[in-house]
Amino acid sequence: MKNFFENLDKTLEHRTRLQITSVLVANDSYDFIALKELLDTTDGNLATHLKALEREKYISINKSFIDKKPNTRYKITERGRSAFKKHIDAMEELIKQQKK
Repeated sequence: MKNFFENLDKTLEHRTRLQITSVLVANDSYDFIALKELLDTTDGNLATHLKALEREKYISINKSFIDKKPNTRYKITERGRSAFKKHIDAMEELIKQQKK
């Protein structure tokens, strides 16, 4: 029997990282404040998970200023999009196996 758990992405197994990636797959980009509000998390918690995704090159970061205020935007990379799809496909396979 095939072990479908081995196809799950360790980086995306954490709920917050999966949520961040889901938002970025569905949107062109998202800024830090909007992500924080959407996910209802703290600055430190969000920053930690964003760093983990950045380390894996799943997201790219663009820092700029809007009306003299810093703005940090995040975008999914092709590597991140591919990892997300593979992770979701593996979860779907697991669900199918549970129904048998």
